[in-house]
Order: sequence, then C-alpha cells, then structure tokens
Amino acid sequence: MRCRPIRRGAALAPSLRWGLPVAAAASPPFLRRSGAAAMFVSDCRREFYDVIVSQRVLLLVASDVDALCACKIIQALFQCDHVQYTLVPVSGWQELETAFLEHKDQIKLLVKPDDDFDVPAYDDIFRDEEDEEDEEEDSENESHGSEPSEKRRRFEEDVIERTMKRRQRREWEARRREILFDYEQYEYHGTSSAMVMFDLAWIMSKDLNDMLWWAIVGLTDQWVQDKITHTKYVTDIGVLQRHVSRHNHRNEDEENSLSIDCVRIAFEYDLRLALYQHWSLYESLCNTSYTSATLKLWSVQGQKRLQEFLADMGLPLKQVKQKFNSMDMSLKENLREMIEESANKFGMKDLRVQTFSIHFGFKNKFSASDIVYATVSLMENIEKEGPETTNFIKALDSLSRGNLDKLHQGLDLAKKQLRAIQQTVASCICTNLVISQGPFLYCALMEGTPDVKLFSKPVSLCLLSKYLLKSFVCSTKNKRCKLLPLVMAAPMDVEQGTVIMVGIPPETESSDKKNFFGRAFEKAADSTNSRTLHNHFDMSIIELKTEDRSKFLDALISLLS
Repeated sequence: MRCRPIRRGAALAPSLRWGLPVAAAASPPFLRRSGAAAMFVSDCRREFYDVIVSQRVLLLVASDVDALCACKIIQALFQCDHVQYTLVPVSGWQELETAFLEHKDQIKLLVKPDDDFDVPAYDDIFRDEEDEEDEEEDSENESHGSEPSEKRRRFEEDVIERTMKRRQRREWEARRREILFDYEQYEYHGTSSAMVMFDLAWIMSKDLNDMLWWAIVGLTDQWVQDKITHTKYVTDIGVLQRHVSRHNHRNEDEENSLSIDCVRIAFEYDLRLALYQHWSLYESLCNTSYTSATLKLWSVQGQKRLQEFLADMGLPLKQVKQKFNSMDMSLKENLREMIEESANKFGMKDLRVQTFSIHFGFKNKFSASDIVYATVSLMENIEKEGPETTNFIKALDSLSRGNLDKLHQGLDLAKKQLRAIQQTVASCICTNLVISQGPFLYCALMEGTPDVKLFSKPVSLCLLSKYLLKSFVCSTKNKRCKLLPLVMAAPMDVEQGTVIMVGIPPETESSDKKNFFGRAFEKAADSTNSRTLHNHFDMSIIELKTEDRSKFLDALISLLS
C-alpha cells in the first residue's frame, strides 16, 4: 500500500507538465470519501464491502505485484457474491485521472487505520468557512470610517478582538505550513494492499488458501523491492504464518496431498538466492544482489572469493553449474545448511530469510519471491506481443495456479532481467559511472548501453538502482559516500528526447524506507521550469526532457545541499 498525503476533496492541480492535469493527491487505500468529505473506515466489511457489493464496481488496478494480488483476492470475493465489476488497469496518474473523471461520483477511496500515516488533524489544516466570513465582515466594518462617540468603546474592543484573531490566524497558518511540510516531505509504504484484502476476506469467513497465497506474494513484493523495513516484514510474516497454520495442517491422506488440484503453503527459512530452484545455483549466486554485492563479483578478486566459497562448501563446480533439479539428491538434501555455514565465514550472515513456499500437487513448488520476480518480468516485458494491456493481463493470469505456462514464461524472463541488472551494475562500478554530486550519488545510463530499453520501465529501473547502490556501498572506501542516496537516469524515449529518473534513499541498516525525492523532484522542476512528467504513482520516479536534465540536476543539488 503506497502512502502519500491525504488531502480534502478532489481538487485538480497541474502536477503534470505535459498534457492534462491530474488529481494532485490520491488518498491511499482505506479512506472512504462521501461527497467532498472524508472519513476513516473503522469497519472494512460494513462501511466498504457491504456498500459496494450491491452495485456494479469499477476496479482500478495499478501496475505492481501487490496491486495485482489485491485484485485477485477481491475478484474472488466478487465471484463468490456474484458482484458485477469492470477492471481497468492504470499505469499512472494520467490513466487514473481519466477513469476518475468518468466515474468520480461513484468513487470510494480507502486507508487502513492501523498504519502509522501521521495524518494531521482536520482543524490543523482546514478552517471553517464561517470563520473566514467573520474575518471578511470585520474587514468591511473597518472601512466605514469613524464610529459615533457612544460606540467608540465597543469599537475599540472590536479592534482588539480582530487583532487577536488575525494574530491567531497568522500563527495557525504558520503552524499549518510546518505540519504540511513534515507530512508531505516523505513518501513511504504501509501494509500490503493484498494483505488488507485478505483481512477483509477473513473477516467475512470467505478466505481461501489461494487468497492467502496472494497476500503472501503481495507482502513479498514489498520485501523484494525494499519498500518496507525488516521489522515490518517480519511482523507481517508472523500475521500470515498464523493463517498458513490454520489453512495448511497436514492431511492424513497422503495420496490426496499429491493431487494436482492440491494447494499447500508452507512457512520456511529459505536461502536469499533469487530463483535458485529454477536456475543453477551458480547463476543464482552470481545474479542475486546480496551475494553479488557482498562478494564483489564484478572484480577478479570477487570471482576468486566465489570459487573459495564453493570450495568451502565442498560443492563441485559441475554440480553448481547445472540446473538445480539435476543436482545430486545427496547434495540438495543438506544444501541450505552447507551454504549457511560457509556464508557466515564470507560475511554473508543474512543469507537466510523467513518466507513461504507453495506446492501445486507433487512436482510444482515455488517460493513467494519466485512469483514476484516472474510477475514483474511479465508486467514489464519489452518484447512487443500486442497491446500494452497484454502484459498486465499475462501478469495477472500468472498468479493463478491454472496458468503455470505463463508463470514459467515469467520465470524465464526474470532470469534475463536479473542477468541484465547484474551486468549493468558491474559495468557501472567498473567504469566509475557512479559519481558524487555532493548531497547524492548520480549515475546515468547512455543510449546504446546493453539492455538499456529494459530500464525504461519503472520497476526494473528501481531494482537496478537499489542493486547498484548496494554494490557501490560495498565497493567504495569513501565513508561519506556510503551514506548518500542515489539518483539514477536512463533513456526513456529517444524520439521524444526524454529520460526516466528515480531517487533511492541511502543504503543504511537503520533506514526507515522513507523517500524524500518526490517532493525534491517537484521543487527542482518548479524552480527551473524543467519539462517533467510526474505520472508514476511512486513520486520518486519522474520523466524529464533530456535537454533540461543539466539545470534540473543543478537545482536538485542546490536544494539538497
């Protein structure tokens, strides 16, 4: 669930500098709007679901894995209750604006009250119209000139009262600006939307194992993309683990547990290695951000350390370079323990992670992170196969167990994506493309760079940026640079002369995952009249005219210094 400022009403503001304006601030899910007023939903079932269940519903779904998982859950609920709905994919504010303007009289927006949004109190941000009218009336009375002598005392009292009111208003407005600045300067993520939808299904006693799996994948998407803190992830894992235990106790009938129609979810401590069960162990070690950065695999010394790591585990190179499923069973049985023991010696103490896996029948087993990587790759596939919505539909379909062919296609694409990311990271580190601009690090990919088209997509660019920052922090000896955030740019549309740019918070253990680049990008664009497009739901991602990049960066440096 993406968290941005919640504002009153549905006013439009020109935050898009190309084309039409868009809704200046979209409330995150779980705030219900009624007309121009807004209220927090305390009873999700009664105040939200029971209201929409008797109507035809417009379902707007963003292009991220958590949103897709939330969509799958609510689709299942709608199917159960025979609710008619229309699904509309929205990739950014422009498409959301179009859908909103067409259906604005029927919108409800939701916010989960459990999350710590630090929403300002209404009276701290808005003044009643009556107060403003009183002040206007007082101003008119002042213009009538001198009062009769018998009314002079009353007039003096009124002057003192008006003076106090004006002083209070100035103090209120100053406080309001301070509150809004504190509230709006950061962008961060709360509870997974898929988890919120699963909680709704559970409250209504309509939760199924498939829904639980989608909630798990939604949370894992937040973890894979480093959107939430480790503490938040572990806390939510604990919540889901209780549901997993409830839904997945061992079946005494072992034959039934092997049925192709059987779905079994298991909590486990797994290796922090991307796609390793569908790849070779060697490829996974080389293309996982954590192991690649820690071992510094872009260097000759790093490759030597990898060989030492494999030797320490006693794994023959022939075994680790073949498909995981083809490895000797004797090695696979104790693989996790062997890897964890050696990983500690090589500085990889966090190679074990709490997660979940799912079994479809006997043969098909997937970890939650496998699904995330596959779904992202399907959604941002750059190979043209039809309309833009095709990618969205394939990604949505891949989450259903009846579409394993699409899921396997996504896994193949994910391997290509991870290879491209690690090769680009190695190139940027080895050619010193990451430079310090004072308050932040900066890296720009040039047109013609291998796989550069892949990084014109927002999620792929964000993954690359986070992996690059992690690797740079491991490689640099400059202590100050280790604490800096990263701004990264890649070609967006060569014909239109645009670049896509993303801002990433510093790579620190105590990071609270709050991102300040959204507001900083807006201010830098405003101060330089740069032609920017703020169309992405993550405000730390913008599109920018290539020729405006230099003055935009200068303004950003000045702003953040």
